[in-house]
Amino acid sequence: MPPATTTSPSPTASLRRDHDLIEKVVRAMEAAASLLRRGVDVPAPVLGQVVDFTNNFADACHHGKEEDSLFPALGRAGMPTGTGPIAVMLAEHERSREIAARMARAAESYQRDGSRAGDLAAAMEEYASHITEHIWKENNRLFMMADMRLAPDAERVAADLDSAEAERLARANADRGRYERIAAELSRRLAPGPEEGGAASAAGPSVEWEA
Repeated sequence: MPPATTTSPSPTASLRRDHDLIEKVVRAMEAAASLLRRGVDVPAPVLGQVVDFTNNFADACHHGKEEDSLFPALGRAGMPTGTGPIAVMLAEHERSREIAARMARAAESYQRDGSRAGDLAAAMEEYASHITEHIWKENNRLFMMADMRLAPDAERVAADLDSAEAERLARANADRGRYERIAAELSRRLAPGPEEGGAASAAGPSVEWEA
């Protein structure tokens, strides 16, 4: 019998799992923006979860894992870090932070006195569009290159990413389970129908607010 073979972990598997979680929250964000456009109140706990997830998981944790672990590993493997795909991704991370900061400021005003609903909806829509495009580029371009370049060192890169995730989430006094629960709760509360493909339809998403 031929010897059993083992498959090394994909160096980017952890980051792809992050993307799945982020995309779930992005769909909820699009639904919340649709509600705001229609003049429907979005409760403070929902906005708080969106801001928390965006700042502490999508940026501090996920982007931090890429900046602390993946990009340096690619640099050591010979990929330029000051130009090319990595430089583009870093610039897009900065843009996502700028949009997220605007979204957080608008959410604070909206929760305080109901003002800036239009600004909040616009920031949510811009963030969703930007991150959706960013994730596509990573999944279909950068991560494919990374999996090939880093294959000889896949186990160490995967371990470094796991370590970076634990460290980044510890700074927020959280763990991955917290953000998995937030993503599930936002999806349940905003509950877009399957015919909408997760996005708001012309009639808008259905809503399931808890009392």
